[in-house]
Amino acid sequence: MSGGGFEEEAEETVSINEYIQNMEDEELEADLVLGGDEGDECTYAKGYMKRQAIFSCLTCTPEGNAGVCTACCLSCHDGHEVLELWTKRNFRCDCGNSKFGVFSCKLFPSKDAENPENSYNHNFKGSYCSCNRPYPDPDAEEQAEMIQCCMCEDWFHGEHIGLKSSDKIPRDEEGEPLYEDFICNVCSPVCSFLMSYPETIWATGGQCVALTDAGKDKNVLEDIPSSCGSGKLEDGVCTPSSPGKDKGITNANPESTSCGSKSVIGESSEEKISSNDHPYVSCVLGVNKVPASPDSESKPFFLSKNWRDVLCRCEKCLNMYNQKHISYLLDKEDTIAEYEKRAKQKRVEKLQQQEGDALSFFNNLGHVTKMEILNGIQDFTEEFRGFLGSVDPSKTVTAADIHQLFENLKNKRRRM
Repeated sequence: MSGGGFEEEAEETVSINEYIQNMEDEELEADLVLGGDEGDECTYAKGYMKRQAIFSCLTCTPEGNAGVCTACCLSCHDGHEVLELWTKRNFRCDCGNSKFGVFSCKLFPSKDAENPENSYNHNFKGSYCSCNRPYPDPDAEEQAEMIQCCMCEDWFHGEHIGLKSSDKIPRDEEGEPLYEDFICNVCSPVCSFLMSYPETIWATGGQCVALTDAGKDKNVLEDIPSSCGSGKLEDGVCTPSSPGKDKGITNANPESTSCGSKSVIGESSEEKISSNDHPYVSCVLGVNKVPASPDSESKPFFLSKNWRDVLCRCEKCLNMYNQKHISYLLDKEDTIAEYEKRAKQKRVEKLQQQEGDALSFFNNLGHVTKMEILNGIQDFTEEFRGFLGSVDPSKTVTAADIHQLFENLKNKRRRM
């Protein structure tokens, strides 16, 4: 500080490697948000997609009662006030339907008046959490991290998810989440049957506490291995131990048997075995017999990795999922992890295709053109190396320096 004034803050600088890495990270993050969608065509023709990136245009639908796909966001709503909602399940693009008035979709104008199976919440208006605040919050000094409920798909601040003061969000020493899915305290009553499952489905440091007090029925959990007749429990799923093992089982009489349409996760249910072959007497986990305590019904749930694989697939449980409209919990493609996995795979395929296209383009060029391109690359490499060698490491590379680099290249090409 001198003369009563403040010393000017130094301009933030980054290395070339850091700059390239930041660009790659941003591109990957965008691909994960969009699920690898290139945004080249409206997804309406694909119907109610299991999961896709959705946007809300407040310019066209200020009531927040419509959502559009990536392609329509880019092509039809460019320059509008658009909210990025990340990903929604079982959603069909609304762009240009009756909710948009006279506005017509440029990519797929012939849409039905409405998509009755679409679900909308206050996120489409730009509000989140039980506090109904926007994100980013203009009144907050620091933006708090938010957690998405895997059922209602709303986002919540950590302090507003209904945890008691003694409870904590399960995280490791570095602050990374130890849970795969979160269910908010509003949605958890719908999944109160989870309280009868083994403690392995709960993320460490999370809902295990609830299981050891009001929500746990020791008799049910201890009797799991023998609750499915002569079968046994593997990873929380009933597996028969006689001739029907490793085959899907369809229940001919759901009232007298328990392992209905599927007893082995992911197996086909085409081969049917009668109830006389396997005298199952009750649901593998006794889900229909265990009342959830009132205390457990208002707590948020933190579920461990692959917890959905443990869910019972017996006839009664499948009927229960359907009645509660939560059958999507059995669908692996519903998970965010699977959504991002597919996005990463699409990214790899896209980069490989770009490399292949570039090589194919180069190979189809004439000899003279190829040599000019190769010489140009060599000239740039030499000039850039010379530039780096002449720059003082203690000084910042400015825009003027970069302009001078390319000016030198132009002059060299003219002399040649």
